[in-house]
Amino acid sequence: MTRTSATLLIVLGLAVSESFGGPATIVPVEAVDETAETEWEFSLSISTYLAQHSRDYANPNFTADHDWLHLEARYNYEALKTGSLWLGYNFSVGKKLTLEATPMIGGVFGDITGIAPGYAISISYEPIEFFTQGEYFFDSAIHAGDFFYSWSELSYAPASWCKVGVVVDRTKAFGSNIDIRRGPLVGFKYKKVDFTTYWLSPGTRDATFIFTVNVNF
Repeated sequence: MTRTSATLLIVLGLAVSESFGGPATIVPVEAVDETAETEWEFSLSISTYLAQHSRDYANPNFTADHDWLHLEARYNYEALKTGSLWLGYNFSVGKKLTLEATPMIGGVFGDITGIAPGYAISISYEPIEFFTQGEYFFDSAIHAGDFFYSWSELSYAPASWCKVGVVVDRTKAFGSNIDIRRGPLVGFKYKKVDFTTYWLSPGTRDATFIFTVNVNF
């Protein structure tokens, strides 16, 4: 076969290939795997409340996130012996100064029952971070039971494994009275585990220590 004939055959082969859908494209295996993966992010936290003149209790929370979807379950948050289930939408903006927000809607059941629109917002500009979460609870039994709950933290991280800051908590978990408490916080991080200690209303009769362990997986 002459060189001219071979060249014509190659050109003819390429033309036939294109007529059946175009040239083959080689996609790296890693890119296919990353696209095919369904990435879920989970977290489990347990906050233990040790009150000086009140009942001690634990507040477990579980979250599951996939892209924009946020699912959450809480217990002993709105009130003792009360649970809540949440559905939310995740979004974020910014690079150096970042805003992450999740508007949510939840159902509350137990000692109190109702619905609650809520939110979680995080604004960070390393090494400073502001985090707040809240909800407005609509009591299905009595209008007077409606209430705004919130938890806010302002923290500074001198290193990647620790942080210090202040916290403000507004809750009715301890009873029917509005309870606004403030205090310092200190936290440590090891791999995917966070340990944080809060001291609410220090030096008062209502002083409360909160020990929180959060695991991300």
